[in-house]
Amino acid sequence: MGMAGPRFFGFVIGGSLPVAVGANWLATAWDQNTALYKVTPGTAHLEKVALGWLVEILRLPAGSAGAFVTGATVANFTALAAARQAVLKRAGWNVESDGLFGAPNITVVVGEEAHPTVMKSLGLLGLGRNRVIRVPVDSQGRMRAERLPKFSGPSIVCVQAGNVNTGAVDPLHDIIAYAHSRGAWVHVDGAFGLWASASPGLASLMKGVEEADSWATDAHKWLNVPRDCGIAFVSPKEKDALKAAMAITAEYLPTEGDQRNPSDYTPELSRRARGVEVWAVLRTLGKSGVADLVDRTCRHARRFAEGLSDAGFTVLNDVVLNQVLVSFGDARNTEQVIARIQSDGTCWCGGTVWQGKTAMRISVSSWATTDSDVEMSLKSMICAAANRGR
Repeated sequence: MGMAGPRFFGFVIGGSLPVAVGANWLATAWDQNTALYKVTPGTAHLEKVALGWLVEILRLPAGSAGAFVTGATVANFTALAAARQAVLKRAGWNVESDGLFGAPNITVVVGEEAHPTVMKSLGLLGLGRNRVIRVPVDSQGRMRAERLPKFSGPSIVCVQAGNVNTGAVDPLHDIIAYAHSRGAWVHVDGAFGLWASASPGLASLMKGVEEADSWATDAHKWLNVPRDCGIAFVSPKEKDALKAAMAITAEYLPTEGDQRNPSDYTPELSRRARGVEVWAVLRTLGKSGVADLVDRTCRHARRFAEGLSDAGFTVLNDVVLNQVLVSFGDARNTEQVIARIQSDGTCWCGGTVWQGKTAMRISVSSWATTDSDVEMSLKSMICAAANRGR
């Protein structure tokens, strides 16, 4: 499967920028276990610099703590581990030392369309996948702030920046303000949507995101670095919770010193130098280049929606970012069209069922996608739909 190619639209997967591939090769050749500054100062320093740049580009609070991990699943897990540590500490409980047996209950609130990786992370943390309170969503998959429940005590609210089907963003400011008024920690699952903050034209969608306590995203999605590369962030006022949840010590580990040890902020002690390729991409593109990458792919998504709508097919979502959902009629016809598109080989799109409707999902994330790739793919899609039932 040509996932790195310019016409792969099946998932929110970017192709690797050439500079990122080159940096990845170098980091692989160096083979540094970037856990402790004293033994890997070069790659540890690059990670620190890259994290600082990311905080600035994503418009997060200056001084936020960060960690490079495998992907958004572990980024969610890492940030939520910090959340668990913090809310229980406020209740007088040390979860790292004493575990969850006998601990105060934690209320967890999520939207009805929270991503499965958030639920998986909650399960891994012992908070349960089914114990959560699910808040209804609107017609675009955004959590309805007015339907948030009343709660008290140790609490975590998980919001979403970038619905995996529609790209929609929860009303962050309203939810965060309400959650904080009740003493809750707010975590943002921004696996791809958080990158909208890098675009001056799209940043308004992320109003209030900087007010949260933690965030998770992927660099191997919209930043187009090689897999695997996720990032967890924790706000400056709560950053001690991340280190408290993750840091370890041992007699043989040279952990002492004033410099940042990357492994103090991640679940892994053995870890590759993920920050090297992120540093290389940010150093090459700069703020304007990252903004252009996000804007360009969103423009391609809007063109897909326009072309398919003009051809008489139903676009189910408001195309606010890089996600397009299209129906080619009933479920059977839509599934047949998707199969025909996949067999044709011009491009690759996958199917989904969203709010009871079977649809084809188009995710535009690759730096390599051009206007001609979009037009070529549109022609293939429309031809496949025109031949349905034959």
